[in-house]
Amino acid sequence: MSGRLVRLRRYPVKSLLGERLRAAEVGETGVAGDRSLALLDQATGLVASAKQPHRWRVLLTLRAAGATPGVRVTLPDGRHLSTADPDVDAALSAAVGRPVTLVDAVPPDAALLRSHPDAVLAAGLADEVPADESRLGAVVPGTFFDFAPIHLVTTGTLDRIAADLPPGVGTAERYRPNLVLDTSGDAFAENDWVGRELRIGSDLVLSVLAPTPRCAVPTLAHGPLPQETGALRVPARLNRVEPLPGLGAQPCVGAYARVVRAGRAAEGDVVRVG
Repeated sequence: MSGRLVRLRRYPVKSLLGERLRAAEVGETGVAGDRSLALLDQATGLVASAKQPHRWRVLLTLRAAGATPGVRVTLPDGRHLSTADPDVDAALSAAVGRPVTLVDAVPPDAALLRSHPDAVLAAGLADEVPADESRLGAVVPGTFFDFAPIHLVTTGTLDRIAADLPPGVGTAERYRPNLVLDTSGDAFAENDWVGRELRIGSDLVLSVLAPTPRCAVPTLAHGPLPQETGALRVPARLNRVEPLPGLGAQPCVGAYARVVRAGRAAEGDVVRVG
């Protein structure tokens, strides 16, 4: 099976909106500059994540672009901050309504809280619901990734979900992939790629590890995109599978991958599924 890389994205600050790239180096820790920074909740020491919507959905009103040390953060009112500014912590704390510290070094045992998605759908975004503490960097220790450094999804999967959503609510943006692939095959073909290798361009090789289980994040407003609970309800109906043994069936969109051989990825590159 073959196809093309049609979109390449990175998210310089974890849980903030990210940016589209035309090309980037991809290594063991993923797309260069991806999730290189995060916000720590000063009260709990946990990594701030929109996976806990009642507290952190505001993060998806901020957008990060560029590479360290001068990542630029755009606030909802259009103002820009540099992560190199000496007062960046105070400015970000004011923007999110809670004291936070911007960090580029992953704390020991870094973790976040992941609200139960079904509970969020039932209770609403403003209510505190049961949440699990989730350690970061399972595949690449010492990183801010939830599990693996690459998240990919096919246009076939996105198009199938979009067919059951209102027009104009967005799909790729909600699921926050690094790579959007246009390949032949049915929706949710990524499920069948687990254990296989993807070759992108002339050098980059990925190993697909598991389908990506979805939290409440796709349902949230993303910048100008409105809240849309169907972004979770639709995959829950169409693609509820067990991503890893012991986790039970969960709504999944896309797949996680690790980097087998580093290389450069560019939009338009040929993709081959081995």
